[in-house]
Amino acid sequence: MKKLLAITILLTAMTVKGQEATEEKKEGWKKSGVVTFLFNQSAFNNWLAGGTDNISGTLGLNYDFNYAKGDWTWDNKIIASYGLTKLDSEQTQKTDDRLEFNSVVGKKATENWYYSAFFNFKTQMSSTDVGGVQLSHFFSPAYFQFGPGMLWKKSDNLKVNIAPATSKLIVLSSDLAPAFGVDLGESTRYEIGASINGYYKFNIMENVSIENILNLYSNYIEEAKNIDIDYTMNVIMKINKYLSANLALQAIYDDNAFEGFQTREVFGLGVNYNF
Repeated sequence: MKKLLAITILLTAMTVKGQEATEEKKEGWKKSGVVTFLFNQSAFNNWLAGGTDNISGTLGLNYDFNYAKGDWTWDNKIIASYGLTKLDSEQTQKTDDRLEFNSVVGKKATENWYYSAFFNFKTQMSSTDVGGVQLSHFFSPAYFQFGPGMLWKKSDNLKVNIAPATSKLIVLSSDLAPAFGVDLGESTRYEIGASINGYYKFNIMENVSIENILNLYSNYIEEAKNIDIDYTMNVIMKINKYLSANLALQAIYDDNAFEGFQTREVFGLGVNYNF
């Protein structure tokens, strides 16, 4: 818990110093989203240094719909991505699979602080098989987090939610081997702990933006010192209205799923549709 508190203080201090400007607050709905298709391809012909023909693509959605009225604020975000790659004569493999929904509602307490309640849901869209063994499929595992807390919100692009009484539910189908902390013969695992969710998006230059999403969770019931970490950084380098070079980095630590860091990196030329 001490580590979690230290991270909270550090994150809040960094975000306060990181961005001083505030957005003009407007009441009602504010919606924005982008659909991106990332493409990578390599081809070799009589290339003596060697190489394998490959092609890959990733389709992603990042959509925000936020509401503000009076002392109330309600922020929602949907993140979805799915990617495939094909190496020469090998079978097509999945490179990305993510479906996540975040929602935070808050009532103003002071200038930048709100009494809040949050909900988070994440899963994947298709099955994953390794060596003929199915490890996951849609809604299995599925993660739910929800609880009351305090929201510090400077703007839509800079906010931190602290929830000291967070319920976490993990759902796993009975046709899969026990994993993700779910015991043999069980289909769910319940935890209660503390969570911190941070969001920070900024421009480092006119056409380059960086989006940071950090989720921390400590389970009070078991190994509270082992903090679950889920960090994602999206770097968007705009070429024009429809084209960009995109980089996505994600690191996950969850000792119930894997004793070590899981990392993911996707880079490519993006075709974008903003709405």
